[in-house]
Amino acid sequence: MTRFKILLAGTVAALAAATSAHAGRGTDGDAKILFWQAVSTLNPYLSGGTKEVYSSSMIIEPLARYDETGSLVPWLVTEIPTVQNGGVASDMKSITWKLKPGVKWSDGTDFTADDVVFTWQYCTAPDGGCAQKAQFEGITKVEAVDKQTVKVSFSEPKYYPYGAFVGAQQPIIQKAQFKDCVGAKAPGCTSANFGPIGTGPFVVKEFKPNDVITLTANTNFRDASKPAFASVTLKGGGDAASAARAVLETGEYDYAWNMQVEPEVLETMLKAGKGKLVNAFGTQVERININWTNPDPKLGDKRSTVEGGKHPALSDPAVRKALSMAIDRDIINEAGYGAAGKPTCNIVPAPDVYISTANDWCLKQDIAGANKLLDDAGWKKGPDGIRAKDGVKLSFLYQTSTNSVRQGTQALVKDWWNQIGVASELRNIAASVFFGGDPASPDTFQKFYADLEMYTNNFDGTDPEKYLTEWLCNKIPSPANGWQGQNMPRYCNPDYDKIVAELSKTGDLAKRAELVKKANDMLTAEGAHIPLIHRGQVSAISAKLEGVRMNAWDSELWNIADWSRKK
Repeated sequence: MTRFKILLAGTVAALAAATSAHAGRGTDGDAKILFWQAVSTLNPYLSGGTKEVYSSSMIIEPLARYDETGSLVPWLVTEIPTVQNGGVASDMKSITWKLKPGVKWSDGTDFTADDVVFTWQYCTAPDGGCAQKAQFEGITKVEAVDKQTVKVSFSEPKYYPYGAFVGAQQPIIQKAQFKDCVGAKAPGCTSANFGPIGTGPFVVKEFKPNDVITLTANTNFRDASKPAFASVTLKGGGDAASAARAVLETGEYDYAWNMQVEPEVLETMLKAGKGKLVNAFGTQVERININWTNPDPKLGDKRSTVEGGKHPALSDPAVRKALSMAIDRDIINEAGYGAAGKPTCNIVPAPDVYISTANDWCLKQDIAGANKLLDDAGWKKGPDGIRAKDGVKLSFLYQTSTNSVRQGTQALVKDWWNQIGVASELRNIAASVFFGGDPASPDTFQKFYADLEMYTNNFDGTDPEKYLTEWLCNKIPSPANGWQGQNMPRYCNPDYDKIVAELSKTGDLAKRAELVKKANDMLTAEGAHIPLIHRGQVSAISAKLEGVRMNAWDSELWNIADWSRKK
């Protein structure tokens, strides 16, 4: 790019150098993987959960993705389009991708530009409830120039045009398989959602939702020598500590994702010598989302929707800020994360160019200041010590997924909030349900039938533009979109929308950084959420497993085709 530098590694050479040598396809038996957050679907367009994105990445793939350094690398295309090579138009209003020749779907049919076009149509269809719809913001048309060429056109100049079809969140799905699953029909296509046909190294043999996935090597995979493993068994459920133990102590499993386990517990397990921990800092932030809408069950279908009205207490900015001021992030990090975490006040914690310091007030706990803020706002303590105003009490339902670190954080936060006259009821939900995305379930993080909810999220790659679109006014989950919008807090500010729109039209890196910081600061200052910890991605791998390249910018399983077992 002339005005915007992107990370383009020496892609072919770097990938070849880092790939572990192995004897050939299917020679290393079964790779056993543990996700203590069980997988509920293999269609990441119907769930915003990381577990669905990662598990499906072994099967369905994007056009390009990010390697472990954050560099953009071609995957199903011959090269990354740029202005210099003619792939990006000089007016920045279109990008053209050239597909790799000879790529087959796992059923043996040709992978073509029509599949890419269809993926866009699928995710942007009315009433479709696509969880990744924000990633296609600003696109006016996706067209097949020919069978091997896809052109994406934008409504305005797009100075970072690598949004759609890039990264694990936006894989290409097969038109022939999903053509009758568009719009409101999408959630009902169980066969396709549970067994997508893909271009990746593995094929679904059997999928038991919220339990186990059995995969076999894709005989039509484009590299005839890969994958080394004949099969993958991905077991879901349990808890993070037992998953860590199965790799680090007993050696029963090869890989366990998301070791959200107390540091001292992991240290003890490592002494067995069966495995090791791999860690990489990307963009993950543990946060508490604040519900800006009313979650009262009496509202029925309007519960936790814009139509149901503003939250009776959390609509007050003083309350939102006081909740953040009362929290001691250093203690949370020490108790639950150790070297795998860093206290943060930002929702965009990396790369360095985008890190804001404007919200660093939150790094120091201020109980006295929080109490004064609530006093000045008219929230008075009653005989029970709980504050109230105009008949509304500061008493909140605070939910998260079931995990010992998260329950420990909840207990700490509950005590700190109690010190400022705020009561909280703690609730934890099985991760397979909480992150499952089932539109019929009342317990998903998208439904947000609570006042506050805590989890981690991140963005693919190193550019946060498409991530920041998640807080646009039109990305709020609702019954109309199958509860699949990504704006969980139901935050809506036209001024924020304008900043993101300007970002999409800005090419200069310094100016982009300024806009990213402005958007980040607005989200924190206005209380869309309470950032807590910039989390490293920590997983456990067997001492016998080779070829793993820990990736915090894409799916952790992004290069599973290169994994092998030590002989």
